Amino acid sequence: MRSIALMKGVPDFSEGAVSFDEDGHLERGKTPTVMNPNDAFALEAALQTRVRHGGHVSGMCMGPPSYTSVLEEAMESVYADDSYLLSDREFAASDTWATAITLCSAIEKYQEEVADVDLVFAGFKTADGETGHTGPQTCWGLEWPIVTHVLALDIDPDERVLRAKRLVEGDVDEIETVEAPLPCMVVADPEFSPTYRKAAHRLTHKRLRAETEARATEHDEHLTTWDHEDLNLDPDYIGLDGSPTIVSSVDPIPKAPSEREATMIDADDGAGLEAVLDEMAAFAGGD
Repeated sequence: MRSIALMKGVPDFSEGAVSFDEDGHLERGKTPTVMNPNDAFALEAALQTRVRHGGHVSGMCMGPPSYTSVLEEAMESVYADDSYLLSDREFAASDTWATAITLCSAIEKYQEEVADVDLVFAGFKTADGETGHTGPQTCWGLEWPIVTHVLALDIDPDERVLRAKRLVEGDVDEIETVEAPLPCMVVADPEFSPTYRKAAHRLTHKRLRAETEARATEHDEHLTTWDHEDLNLDPDYIGLDGSPTIVSSVDPIPKAPSEREATMIDADDGAGLEAVLDEMAAFAGGD
């Protein structure tokens, strides 16, 4: 079973990490880049498939050279065997359509030069764009079936069929079981939870973790970088020139109110701490 896990680098929106200018606009140069949080669920699905059915997992990401750190993090998470970075100035300012064209070309090149792919895993949506378009558009370019909002999955290698439980239109109260022939794309839902019920699976998981810890320390030796010439892509159809999306405006992120009052309580101030507990009791539902 051979899989590719797609991922993206996004600004670190955790408290204290993100940087805004005085107008509330994100300063990407001053904000650390991390792996898109929703991609972690796609990585979990790829890892579960590898543990249960063996094979090979490759991580793939489009972005500047600094996104190598995202692929390295993914290698540690999904126990990927190798990484592919799609990096070129011609890719800059791509919208979801141009990104999908680039990813689709890279997956086709992978199939021609490396090996046939059975599964491509993608996250639900990114923390910065939140469109959820790139995975389905990439799948459309490949002309593969796609299963979205996947909660659980398994593979029948003999019949070459994926069976999955998925949310119906994102409704948590309605779950359906579906089948799709391989190759296909899987978009993991944030509710996806891997399961390793057999002892053999847990032992395989442990072995892969040990092997990956050693491989991740030499990540560059397992990294392949492709530019637009490698992918035989015309610059007129990728990057900003190939992006039909027009951003008419950007709304600044509202700053937290600065007029909030804070009361400092010393750890030795017993009366002060009791007052804090009294204040919090109502929110905890206690007396």
